Amino acid sequence: MAELFERFGQPGIVGEILAGVVIGPSVLHWMQPNEILRILADLGVMFLLFRVGIEVKASDLMRVGGTAVLVAAAGVVLPFLMGWGISKLWGEPRLESIFVGAAMVATSVGITAQVLAAGGFLQAQASRIILAAAVVDDVLGLLVLAVVSSVAKGEVNWLDITLTSALAIGFTIFVAKFGTRTMRSVIPRVRASMNLAEGQFALAIILLFGLSLLAVYAGVAAIIGAFLAGMALSEAVDRRVHDLTNGVTELLVPFFLVSIGIHFDFGAFSAPGAVVFSLVIFAAAVVSKFVACSLGAVRLGRGDAIRVGVGMIPRGEVGMVVAQIGLGMGVMAPSIYGVIVFMSVATTLLAPPLLRWAYRGVEQEAPAEEVAHLG
Repeated sequence: MAELFERFGQPGIVGEILAGVVIGPSVLHWMQPNEILRILADLGVMFLLFRVGIEVKASDLMRVGGTAVLVAAAGVVLPFLMGWGISKLWGEPRLESIFVGAAMVATSVGITAQVLAAGGFLQAQASRIILAAAVVDDVLGLLVLAVVSSVAKGEVNWLDITLTSALAIGFTIFVAKFGTRTMRSVIPRVRASMNLAEGQFALAIILLFGLSLLAVYAGVAAIIGAFLAGMALSEAVDRRVHDLTNGVTELLVPFFLVSIGIHFDFGAFSAPGAVVFSLVIFAAAVVSKFVACSLGAVRLGRGDAIRVGVGMIPRGEVGMVVAQIGLGMGVMAPSIYGVIVFMSVATTLLAPPLLRWAYRGVEQEAPAEEVAHLG
């Protein structure tokens, strides 16, 4: 499917997501969502963000930090209010409407990162803002989810939420600021004392899983830890680590993309009015993110503002996770869960062709060529 879409000038990841729709419960019923696929998908998106991080310098992201925070904040507030408001006007219960708003908040950076990496656009100014904004967006999105979940339980513990937020923000800033400097000093010394043939790659994998685990304990997603691990190593490892990481990523990322498509279910449209409601929520998800994030980056100029707005559109697995939490807590009906899954998959499918259009005319990075590799 990826090959077919590439031949017709479309991003291959769209084909892989649609492959999941075809083999999943919506069409051929060959596969259902299961634990093995979920684990492979989680590994795929972790390695994807690690690969992206290893191509990006922390100093480049820190320079666009102010704009990224503004983009992320705007991209949280407007989608939440639109999702909540539309659902409420549609006659849905209060808690269900709040969860719809929360599902529209967070961006799936994995989809955008894959398109930018495949197109060679990671060093563009808009790309750096998208990546930095996605990290901030993740922290803000988890804060919104914590508040919404607490409201659903009938009590909001502001002290716990504040402490978790402070820990998540502190962890992210600390690793982003000091990670590269530390790894430039540590990696050569440790590697010199190792006998392992691929010692640098082994150290990179240890850091990848170590920071991913710490990120979860700190209150942010594991993929943020993976991204920060890659960024910390970006100036400390040689090209061989990049090549090995690319190999593992190419193996695992399709599982992540297929898993998004497998969750799609046409049965969600069986309820009266579900099709119209789904399309309204989908349109609101696209418009709210694009408008809010574009306005947040408007000082960069029209072209970059459009690229940032488009890059923040996909919800992917993040929206589905929020919907699953609401369903598990008993505050979201299965029909509304299906609407959120449709919105998540549809925004994910829409983003790659829009990104390719938005980045027309942007100079692509030339792939690094290794003249000789000894040892």
